[in-house]
Amino acid sequence: MSDIILKAENISKQYRLGTVGTGTLRDDLKRNWARLLGKEDPFLKVGAVNDRSKQSTEDYVWALRDINFEVKQGEVLGIIGKNGAGKSTLLKILSRVTAPSTGVIKSRGRIASLLEVGTGFHHELTGRENIYLNGAILGMQKAEITRKLDEIIAFSGCERYIDTPTKRYSSGMTVRLAFAVAAHLEPEILVVDEVLAVGDAEFQKKAIGKMQDISQGEGRTVLFVSHNMNSIAQLTNRLLIMKNGGITYSGDPLVGISNYLNEEKLSNTIKYDESRGKPYIESVSVNTILDHNIHLFGKELSFEFLLICPNDTEDLAMSFQILNEQEIPITHNWIFDADKNRLRKSGKYHFTCSMPKPKLYMGNYSLKIFLSNSKTKEKYQVIEGIGDFKVEMLTTTRTDYNWQKGACVYLEEASWEINKYD
Repeated sequence: MSDIILKAENISKQYRLGTVGTGTLRDDLKRNWARLLGKEDPFLKVGAVNDRSKQSTEDYVWALRDINFEVKQGEVLGIIGKNGAGKSTLLKILSRVTAPSTGVIKSRGRIASLLEVGTGFHHELTGRENIYLNGAILGMQKAEITRKLDEIIAFSGCERYIDTPTKRYSSGMTVRLAFAVAAHLEPEILVVDEVLAVGDAEFQKKAIGKMQDISQGEGRTVLFVSHNMNSIAQLTNRLLIMKNGGITYSGDPLVGISNYLNEEKLSNTIKYDESRGKPYIESVSVNTILDHNIHLFGKELSFEFLLICPNDTEDLAMSFQILNEQEIPITHNWIFDADKNRLRKSGKYHFTCSMPKPKLYMGNYSLKIFLSNSKTKEKYQVIEGIGDFKVEMLTTTRTDYNWQKGACVYLEEASWEINKYD
């Protein structure tokens, strides 16, 4: 028997902008007549690409276009992409919430979906009653739900309020309870949209652990959409990247995340409204050992910042973080006007920050820069995704291990001592 549990074949979804139906009686009749004759919808032949950066001139738009992929049993498939790329539409089609315009979905087993906060909940009912309601919607028998009830309540952390109507729940409590129901009722396929972003850090960690248990321990399949690259890297073993309604990448999560983040980076020249009269950073550069922003491990690394002060300024503070591929801060450096006593007059200033022996391990990095007033705490500027560079160990032979996912990104100097005892 094939281990393919979910298959999407030529999935497309088309919407008409602004109106329900085609917009005219003639076109509605034409569409209905084609449906009666068993022919293809004539309006599926037209439609603009789903590109949010451009204004559409068409009445129809393709939210999805020719999506094809397979998911194996026990696989955790991550899906990332910018807002509007088609991720949620795809999950709604996979969950049978909406039908595709063209194509077919083939699946085996029960699909449990968590697409929006409070999906399948009636907010006049209590948390306990909603567990039974949501479980029934997911296709569970009452006896099955009762058997799992205590475990669901404990996992959600809502024990104290379980007999309170969910309309009095916070969004975080609602999503915790909804996730607990979906994860514990043993679906063959669990579909999770980015609703976990609502929960706190502790619950997110617990939810990721549960999804790992579902896939690795129970051999079930998980489809996971998130903007949190760290969660994607931890949880998934295959990644899809979506752009403008299509799939642009399918493969290793770490490679995909790196490509995606590098695509999204800003240029090193920063656009800023000078009319505000506030200090601002005009440009940033990273001085790497090699061309194309490639740096060698352990060699001196420096960063340059061009700062503009339109007016006399005191108490200026500038700092920057170095972020890894998952946009997690690795190290932090700062400078205060009070320390240097140089930034008192208006003008253009050139800052250089040098690291004699940086301990950044191999990988892709970027900068996040902060400019503020150290006394009043006023934020002048926050710049993200700039100053991309890559650290390599070109002269070092390194073995890749099966634990390489989630490997270190910062190496500390250390000494070893070995004592042998007879």
